[in-house]
Amino acid sequence: MTDDIILQKVIESIGTIVLYKLPNLRREEIEAMLGLDLLRQTRVYQEAKEEGIEQGIEQGIEQGIEQGIERGKLQTKLEMVPLLLELGLSVQEVSVRLQFDEETVRKAAENQS
Repeated sequence: MTDDIILQKVIESIGTIVLYKLPNLRREEIEAMLGLDLLRQTRVYQEAKEEGIEQGIEQGIEQGIEQGIERGKLQTKLEMVPLLLELGLSVQEVSVRLQFDEETVRKAAENQS
């Protein structure tokens, strides 16, 4: 292990002990007491922070894409409601086929007309 990693692990251990022993202190007070601002200046910390930010951005993009796809699917299914009703399917049949409750089918039909 490098000295930076050992230092980080020691500081983390001390931080954990302090948190349990002094639960009323704010994060800033504990950081000042332990000199954590020095840790933030290390290369290891900066690289870990950058990696965390990159991972957060990637996850955010993936979740946004998934949510957009789901919204698109939902919108498409809602647009199908009046068409299926026009073809003669009952509200109950449409709700089963599109996996909506009957109230949602009725509201979609009202909004489309």
